[in-house]
Amino acid sequence: MQRERLAEFLRTRREALQPEDVGLPRGRRRRTGGLRREEVAALSGMSADYYSRIEQQRGPHPSEQMLAAIARGLRLSLEERDHLFRLGGHPVPQRVQRTDHINPGMMRIFDGLGDAAAQVVSDHGETLRQTRLAVALLGDETGYTGLARSLHYRWFTDPVVRDLYDPDDHPVHSRQLTADLHRVYTRDGARSRAGTVADVLLRSSAEFAELWREHPVPGPYCAAKRIRHPQVGLIELHCQTLIDPDQSQKLLVYTAEPGSESYEKLQFLSVTGGLPA
Repeated sequence: MQRERLAEFLRTRREALQPEDVGLPRGRRRRTGGLRREEVAALSGMSADYYSRIEQQRGPHPSEQMLAAIARGLRLSLEERDHLFRLGGHPVPQRVQRTDHINPGMMRIFDGLGDAAAQVVSDHGETLRQTRLAVALLGDETGYTGLARSLHYRWFTDPVVRDLYDPDDHPVHSRQLTADLHRVYTRDGARSRAGTVADVLLRSSAEFAELWREHPVPGPYCAAKRIRHPQVGLIELHCQTLIDPDQSQKLLVYTAEPGSESYEKLQFLSVTGGLPA
């Protein structure tokens, strides 16, 4: 671990990042242009004291998980994240296997969608980030661990996951999710994360195995959706998708027709908070 250089690197990136870059108000009393240490800590999901000690060269040896969180908080590029890991004395994450780092450009767009139902999803069906309204609409999808992080896996192994969607649409969702996993499996190979999920599902889900043998090809990744929300009932939504080719991640934004009943229900959830996080 190169403690002095690590501290210097974090300080330069913090001072170069503006509050508006991460969706924070500048405020009238801000005397410096960059972010404060406590702001970086909050964006990274850690205590201000922990982060400050690293910058002051007196903190503990940060783990890979902590460095990954700091990289997300500081909106580092992949190259900057790799440099951060080297300074912290850890191997550089494999880019094919680790897809939890969100591109800074994608994060800037996401930060500007605070009032929308939006989320960033990896190629493996893992939800990496959600707005408050997305959590109210779909529940907190970021807290899963292991194979359950993947919606591909959850859809075929956890019946509760399907309760949120109209039963008439289940076959379409099953085919689309299978096709999407098949696409990633073909690209990354049998020993990839997609290969592990596919192998487990082939042994545990007859529905998945039947669809898999058909070699399905993905259609529109995020077509219109009908969600049966436990609080407000049926919501009909459109979904726009922004794809980041470098990271193989997607930004999904759910919208309803303005003036429609679904639009009013979405507005209601934005106020009430909807499903528990």
